[in-house]
Amino acid sequence: MASLPTGGQRKKSSKGTTGVRSWLLMDSGGKTQVVEAGKHVIMRRTGLPARDLRILDPVLMYPSTVLGRERAIVINLEHIKAIVTAHEVLLVKSADPSVSPFVDELQLRLIRHNQVTTAALEGNEEDGSKSNWTRLHDLGESQSRGESRENSPKGFSDQFDEQGRVEKNRLYGSKVLPFEFVALEACLESACSCLENEAKRLEEEAYPALDKLSSKISTLNLERVRQIKSRLVAITGRVQKVRDELEHLLDDDEDMAEMYLTEKSVERDLEVNSSASSSMNEPILCDEMDDEIVQADMEIDRDAQIGTTTTITSKQLDVQELEMLLEAYFVQLDGILNKLSTLREYVDDTEDYINIMLDDKQNQLLQMGVVLSTATLVVSALIVVAGVFGMNIRIALFEEETKIGMPKFLWTVGGGSIGSVVLFVIAIAWYKHSRLLD
Repeated sequence: MASLPTGGQRKKSSKGTTGVRSWLLMDSGGKTQVVEAGKHVIMRRTGLPARDLRILDPVLMYPSTVLGRERAIVINLEHIKAIVTAHEVLLVKSADPSVSPFVDELQLRLIRHNQVTTAALEGNEEDGSKSNWTRLHDLGESQSRGESRENSPKGFSDQFDEQGRVEKNRLYGSKVLPFEFVALEACLESACSCLENEAKRLEEEAYPALDKLSSKISTLNLERVRQIKSRLVAITGRVQKVRDELEHLLDDDEDMAEMYLTEKSVERDLEVNSSASSSMNEPILCDEMDDEIVQADMEIDRDAQIGTTTTITSKQLDVQELEMLLEAYFVQLDGILNKLSTLREYVDDTEDYINIMLDDKQNQLLQMGVVLSTATLVVSALIVVAGVFGMNIRIALFEEETKIGMPKFLWTVGGGSIGSVVLFVIAIAWYKHSRLLD
């Protein structure tokens, strides 16, 4: 395990928090190594502020974010937390099992990209266009180029810069994506594939569970559908956040232009070399300046303006190329979101169907309650009759001399019962007439 140079190791504080974290460093050739680096070391290495590094903190749980900065791209997509520069990729080392396949895929892409780039540069060298691009990822070689150009005759620096622009345009014209876009594409593909697989598994579990709940309402089926709905809401939010992030980038050309790290790195090298060459080739000021020198300076200024216009036009074309790259994954995320929306509608329809069924059952129970209450009321009328005859009051009916006998008793009981039944039938008929019962 390597350690990035820190300019002096810091001692741990009393709380033991130094901010040192394990990073997986992958260069443009696909070579990897695990390094231990603190926050300030990463800030100096990538030029990122501290607030951008907090996005990659797995403890804080930031939403999906893609930020383009001057020297790096900060990527926080699902399980991927990475910093992409013009020459390397820094991945937050994680124990998540889904990170290992992504690392293997990213390494394979970078190796393939390195081979394609090398082959393209070798082809350019055979055509006689040997310049900055042969040393694109070697900052040490840029210093040697500056020294060689300092000793070059006047006017060669302008030709050198223009030749570098031509080589850059030819390399982009051959459809070889810059290093940072290859890494960004791998991150987007891994995140989209992860979300699509989760959505597919959710669909495979959701539809049978919803159909089973529709056929049989039970506590087990309801709990299962509740868990599925919770997962659906969570994954929909994650897909929506990634989609919104890509949409934000697509709507802002300046943000997309900030993500061209290789181009900006080459332009910085060209500016440094041009300034060094111009400082060495600066003519000695004289009191009298002839017309030829003035005319030459005007031609140089005109060439610089033409070069600036060419650079702006090429940037616009490059932004369109990045826009096409982001648009492809935006469409994929939009398709995933549509599938989840369809599933959500099916869940809502099932919920409505279940609620209708439950309301129907509740109505049946209420109707049964009305019938039983009416029967209880009618029977209570017979109980009132029995209560009247049970009162301890002397009447002629209970005198011993009066021989009523069993017939009177039967008529009383039978008449009360028949009256109660008649009252019950009349009440039920009135309920149905009033549509209180089906």
